[in-house]
Amino acid sequence: MQLSTPTPHKTIDLSGLRCPHLVVATMKALRSLECDQILQVITTDLNSPSNMTAWSRQSGHQLLELYDDDGRFYFFFRRGVETAVSSMPLEEVISNR
Repeated sequence: MQLSTPTPHKTIDLSGLRCPHLVVATMKALRSLECDQILQVITTDLNSPSNMTAWSRQSGHQLLELYDDDGRFYFFFRRGVETAVSSMPLEEVISNR
């Protein structure tokens, strides 16, 4: 863990998953937190930094930090107020409707 890394309220390890499953699992985990709480997400998908960063911009959840440690990506999101994208039913996210 980096020195300035926020302390998460919850951590999920999504190693081996790809989008849209990363986004769906992250959305579900964030919905279980209160506003301003921190979620740590661990991934191994090489496309996850660009995909999760883009999703964060649209979702209303702030990406506080992202770092790579030996092929594992560590994301720290602050739960925000849900937007139309982040409050979308998970089935719609999966089917890309």
